[in-house]
Amino acid sequence: MIRRARREDVPAIVALLADDALGRTRESPGDARYLEAFGAIDADPNQLLAVMEEGGAVLGTLQLSFIPGLSHRGAWRGEIEAVRIASASRGAGLGQQLITWAIEQCRARRCTMVQLTTNRAREDAHRFYTRLGFIPSHVGFKLGLR
Repeated sequence: MIRRARREDVPAIVALLADDALGRTRESPGDARYLEAFGAIDADPNQLLAVMEEGGAVLGTLQLSFIPGLSHRGAWRGEIEAVRIASASRGAGLGQQLITWAIEQCRARRCTMVQLTTNRAREDAHRFYTRLGFIPSHVGFKLGLR
């Protein structure tokens, strides 16, 4: 089942975010700022933090942002972020189910495109997204402000 995340899901979501080589270096499970961030996400009608659960266990997560824009004749975009599947559940098709669900949410909100970014080091993710029909069409840049 895929559903909107609830406040009580935050520790499981953070555990998923921290469950890889990149996440271990930037996440701090137990930090109160995650609950603050959840409150802001949950209150914003253009944000959807989702979890995939089975038997009460959170097996996957993603954040979906609905972005209005003037380009492309006033098109809305869906932005997929922070996609994670529990390491013990990877390879079972759950990621594809989660992304397919996110795309359908974007269609329901009349988005004209779905976009995402992924770290250059995540080569498996690049293959996964390409297999799902995403095209590596742009180069992204980030500037840390800390």
